[in-house]
Amino acid sequence: MPVEVERSALIEVNQLIKSFEDVTAVDMISFTVRKGELFGFLGPNGAGKTTTINMLTGLARPDSGTITIAGLDCSKNLKVAQHLIGVVPDESNLYPELSGYDNLCFCAALYGMPKSERQDRAHELLETFDLQDAAQRKFAAYSKGMKRKLTIAAGIIHCPQILFLDEPTSGIDVASARQIRRLIAHLHSSGTTIFLTTHYIEEAERLCERIAFIVNGKIVRSDTVSNLLQPIKQKNAMLITVSNTEKTLIANLMNAFPHLEFMAVSNERIRIESPEVIHIGPLVRFIEEGDAEVLEARRIQPSLEEVFVQITGIELEAMRREKERGGGSNR
Repeated sequence: MPVEVERSALIEVNQLIKSFEDVTAVDMISFTVRKGELFGFLGPNGAGKTTTINMLTGLARPDSGTITIAGLDCSKNLKVAQHLIGVVPDESNLYPELSGYDNLCFCAALYGMPKSERQDRAHELLETFDLQDAAQRKFAAYSKGMKRKLTIAAGIIHCPQILFLDEPTSGIDVASARQIRRLIAHLHSSGTTIFLTTHYIEEAERLCERIAFIVNGKIVRSDTVSNLLQPIKQKNAMLITVSNTEKTLIANLMNAFPHLEFMAVSNERIRIESPEVIHIGPLVRFIEEGDAEVLEARRIQPSLEEVFVQITGIELEAMRREKERGGGSNR
C-alpha cells in the first residue's frame, strides 16, 4: 500500500488581523497551505476572503500576525515573495484599451520576461484559454467570461509556484465557469500550489483538497474535504416540498415519526434525515391527510453544503441568493 508523503508548508499564516476603522475584517486567523495543494477559503460575501488574499499577495498590510511564503517573511516586506506568486483578483486589473495579446505581453514584461519568451508565452496561453481569435481585440470588448479567462492567463504568464485565485468563476456564464474549473484542475495536477477563495460550495467541493470555512473574519473549521464529509456519509436524507404549509407540520411529523429527524429548510421545504432507509410513502400520506400537498420528494446525497450549514449556521437559501447575485447558478 503506497505511503502518502507529507508535503512541506509553502504558506504559513499565524494570528493574522486586519481591521478597517471599527470593523475587523480578518480576526486572528492561522492556517498553512502545503506545496502542490489546492487550498480553498469558503465563505459568504463579506467573510474576509478578499482581505486575506490581499494581505497574502502584498496588496494590504496586516495589523498584526505573520505571513511566511516559501520560507520568506512577508509580514513587513510585502514584496519579497512576489516573484513566486501569481494573482487573479476578484475584478480584472487588465487594461481595457489594450488587446488581449498586448495585455499578456505587458504583464510578462513586468515580471522581467525577455521579449521573445513573453510573446511565445502569450500565444500559448491565448490558445490554451481558447482566446486566439480575440487576441487582437481590445480587452474592453471582451465578454465577462473572456475577461475572466484572460485575467487568469495574465496571472500565470510567468509560471508562478503559487497562484492566488479570488472568486475565479463569480459572475460569468456557465460554460466559461466550467472551462475555468478545468483549467484550475489542470494547473493543480501540474504541480502549481493554488489558494482559492469562493462562495460556491460545489466549486470548493469539486476542486479543493482542504478547505477552511471563514465567517465574519474567523476560520470556524479547516480540514480535508473527505474528513469534513465523513460525519454525514452514513446518513440517509430526503427533501420534501409541500404546499399550504402549516406552522405545526414539522411538530406533527416529529410526533408521528419519532425515529426521523425533521428540519425546515425554507417555508415550503422540509429536510428529513435518518441512519436507516427513509420510506417516503407513509410520509406523503401523513402530509396529504393534513390538507397539504406534496409537490416534490427526492433523495439527496451528502454534500459539503450540508457540512457548511451545520458548522456555520448559514442557511442554504442565503448562499443560493449570493450565487444569483454573482450572475448564475448550477455551476
